[in-house]
Amino acid sequence: MNQSFLIPANSKKSMLIFGLFNELDLGIFIVGVIVSLVLLMLLPVDQLLYAIIAIAPGCACGFLVMPIPNYHNVRTFIRIAFTFYTTRQHFIWRGWCFNNGKFDNEK
Repeated sequence: MNQSFLIPANSKKSMLIFGLFNELDLGIFIVGVIVSLVLLMLLPVDQLLYAIIAIAPGCACGFLVMPIPNYHNVRTFIRIAFTFYTTRQHFIWRGWCFNNGKFDNEK
């Protein structure tokens, strides 16, 4: 009997920790949360400015590892965008209208 199996679209999510993080992402998020907790214990958070400073590392790290469509997360998108805009792009045009610098006048 001919059996075929469909691979689910989210099969790569099973390779991630909690379906969202790889090891580096989880490390970044944990370090950000730990730094925020230490700052919450050290700074007087009864003032708004100090409270914002205390939670900023956790929020920034959470933003970096937040998943977005078509990319793994924001950190991956920033890395790809930086590479795209900082490296010289060289495009080789090929296709159905490419004539390699020669004109075909013979008909």
